[in-house]
Amino acid sequence: MRILFVAPEGVPFSKTGGLGDVIGGLPKELAGLGHEVAVLLPHYRGTKIDAASVHQSLTVPVGPHLRFPSVVGGFLESGVRYFFLDDPEYFDRETLYGGPAGDYPDNPERFAEFSRAAIEFAKLVWRPDVIHCHDWQTALVPVFLRTLYSADPVLARIPCVLTIHNLGYQGLFDRSTLNRIGLPEELFSIDGLEFFGRVNFLKGGMIYTDWLTTVSRRYAEEIQTAEFGCGLEGVIRNKAKRLAGILNGVDYSAWSPENDRFIVARYSASDLGGKKVCKRNLLEEFQLPAGKEDRLLIGIISRFVDQKGFDLVLAAAEQMLKENLQIVALGTGMPEYEEFFRDLAAAHPDQVAVRVAYDNTLAHKIEAGSDLFLMPSRYEPCGLNQIFSLRYGTLPLVRATGGLDDTVEPFDPKTGKGTGFKFQPYEPAALLACLGEALAVYRDMKLWRKLQIEAMSRDFSWKASARRYASLYETAQKDRISEAAESSVSSIGAGCDRVAAPARS
Repeated sequence: MRILFVAPEGVPFSKTGGLGDVIGGLPKELAGLGHEVAVLLPHYRGTKIDAASVHQSLTVPVGPHLRFPSVVGGFLESGVRYFFLDDPEYFDRETLYGGPAGDYPDNPERFAEFSRAAIEFAKLVWRPDVIHCHDWQTALVPVFLRTLYSADPVLARIPCVLTIHNLGYQGLFDRSTLNRIGLPEELFSIDGLEFFGRVNFLKGGMIYTDWLTTVSRRYAEEIQTAEFGCGLEGVIRNKAKRLAGILNGVDYSAWSPENDRFIVARYSASDLGGKKVCKRNLLEEFQLPAGKEDRLLIGIISRFVDQKGFDLVLAAAEQMLKENLQIVALGTGMPEYEEFFRDLAAAHPDQVAVRVAYDNTLAHKIEAGSDLFLMPSRYEPCGLNQIFSLRYGTLPLVRATGGLDDTVEPFDPKTGKGTGFKFQPYEPAALLACLGEALAVYRDMKLWRKLQIEAMSRDFSWKASARRYASLYETAQKDRISEAAESSVSSIGAGCDRVAAPARS
C-alpha cells in the first residue's frame, strides 16, 4: 500500500511536541512492514535538508489569490521518502506556528495552502492509496478533497485518515476565513465548519474524513464526553463507528538506556549500576548538593501549562518538599509557572532546580537520572515521557487519564507488582497521597528495583500500533472505493466547486 503522511511537523526536520515524534517513528515502522511511505512537511527555516532539488512547481489557489509553491526533497531515509512544500513567504520563519506575540495571523492561509498543495501533490507527484493527516493544520485536506475536488474520479477513491493528537488545539478563526482560503459559504453551517460563530478547521476535517483516530484508547473514549470533548463531543460521537484509539509508539533507538548517546553511563534491566552514575551526573548538571543520592529524585520534562497539571504541583509543592526528596524540572510555558519554579528553586536551593528551556540532551539525562517521573496531567491524549521513563527504570507518577492510564500499571501493594503510581481525582490531596505511596515503596529498595525491572520490560515500540494503522488503512480504502462507486452516477457532470456530502460515519 502507498501511504502519504501530511503533517505540519516531523522529526528530525521540525518539532514542537509529540506530533513530531509520531511522524518520526510511525512512517519508518510502516515502511519496515513493506509499505511504500512518503511524508510531506512544510519547508521551515529550521528544516535542514540536503540536495533540496525541485520536484514539482504547483499552482495553489488560496482564496482569491494564486500561490506558486514548490515541492522539494524527495530523498529516501530509513525506507521513507520525504518531500517538503517550499513557500518562503509562508514558512521561512523563526518558529513553526507563532512567536512571542502569539499565533501568526496568517496561519489559516498558511495551512490552507499546505493542505490544498498536499492534494495537488497527490495528483501530480506521488499518488497514494491513502492519505493520513494530522491535527488541525492539515484537517482541511479531507474538506478540500470531498468538496472542491469531489468530481475528480481518481481522488474520489483515495481515503483520508485524520489523527487528533490534542483536541485542545482546533484551528479556530473568524468567519471571513472561509473566503480568504477559498471555501464556499455553504460550509459555514452546523454540519460543516461553523463552531459557535467561528470557523473550526479540525471540526471540518472530522466531518469529512473517512476515519478518525486519536492517540490512545482511553483518550478516544474521553473525547466523546463533555469534560474532554472541548465542545466537539457531539461530532465525535457521531463519528464513533469510524473512530479508533491507537496508542503512540516510541523510538527505542533514540530513547533507551542501553544505547543513549546523551547519558554518561549506559545501563539495562539486568545491570542498573549505570543509573546511579546518571543520577549523580544529573544532580551535578542542576547544581544540587552532592552526596544526597539516597533522596528520591523527581524529574519533570514538560510544557508548563494548565493541561499538564501544574496548578496541582503549585498547590502541593510546599507539602511535597517536607519529604526527603529533590525535584529537577525542564520546560517552558506559561509565565506564572516558569516564575513558580524559579521562586521554588530560590526558596529551596538544596531540593529544587529548574531549567526554563528546551534542551534535548538534558531531557535524556533527566529520564536516565531521576527515580520518579511526575506527570499529573489534567488530560493527556497519549504522552511519551511516561513511556520513555518506563524504559529508563524511572517510575512514572501520573494521573489516570488518557494515554497515561493506558500505559502505566499502578503499584499493587497486595501483589507487589506494577510499573508506576497513579491517582484519579484532580486534587492536590490525591497527588500528595500518591507521592506518599511512592516514597513508601522507595524506602524498600528491593521492591523498588522489582518495579523498575518490570517497567523496563514493557514494550511500547511502534510495531503493534503500525500494524493496527495498516489494517485501518485497508479498511478505509475498501470503504472509500465502495462509496465512490455508489456515488459515481450522481457525481457525473458535477462541477469542481460542488459541495459534496461528507463521508458516512
